[in-house]
Amino acid sequence: MEGIRIRLFIVLLYFLSITVPSIYATDFNYCNKKKEYAVKVSGVVISPDPITKGKVTSFTISAFTDKALSSGKVVIDVAYFGFHVYGQTGDLCAETSCPILAGDFTISYSQLLPTYAPPGSYTLTLKIQDGDKNELTCIKFDFSIGFFFDSKRGLADT
Repeated sequence: MEGIRIRLFIVLLYFLSITVPSIYATDFNYCNKKKEYAVKVSGVVISPDPITKGKVTSFTISAFTDKALSSGKVVIDVAYFGFHVYGQTGDLCAETSCPILAGDFTISYSQLLPTYAPPGSYTLTLKIQDGDKNELTCIKFDFSIGFFFDSKRGLADT
């Protein structure tokens, strides 16, 4: 009886590990390490992990500002092995509620990754600009779209 419980527990853990999307905190770097940015980024979370093409991927950026922000832009650039493949500029207030009061805040950005996105290493650059186009922060972080093994089709890319 005890052996059956252990096996059921292991099956349950396995099932949860493949069905519950994981969340991945990733390392990031400031674009200019010598610059003192007005907005300080404290973390980047990518969900799900691993990233799957043809599915929505969310990037959540945790940050801090010592000055309230009432408008601005979020500029996103994606490079594949160093080559620009995607760019977007959006309204800061569409990504988070404005005005952003002094203190901690988050920006969440979701994107449907195209099914034709090739596997490999990508770098996302995110800039936040105020209403006068002054750069408040600029960070870069890497993510990858990899290969996986499908038991029915063999090696496939995700």
